[in-house]
Amino acid sequence: MQREDAAQLHQFVLHAALDIVQDLAWTTSAMFLKAIDRFNDLVVSVYVTAGHTRFMLLHDSRNEDGIKSFFQEVHELYIKILLNPLYLPGSRITSSHFDTKVRALARKYL
Repeated sequence: MQREDAAQLHQFVLHAALDIVQDLAWTTSAMFLKAIDRFNDLVVSVYVTAGHTRFMLLHDSRNEDGIKSFFQEVHELYIKILLNPLYLPGSRITSSHFDTKVRALARKYL
């Protein structure tokens, strides 16, 4: 599969899982929803904040503890972004620092 096709497939799988996330988010108080959907060898794991922000991860690993730790630390970074008075909630996060930290967490836990 070409790289472009794979990227589109990954986006499609994540968007398709949003309906499942929407239903689950209102039926559980858990933040880490674990593996909510599968497509071939890909798994969608989700973490929902108290404010209903959804962090979604498309992966092929079985490291549930690492994924949970990754989401928890990304959530902490997200809270720090929300506390910035110059950040407009709901807008795109453009901080290169945030991006670098998330990538480092991915290397550490995933």
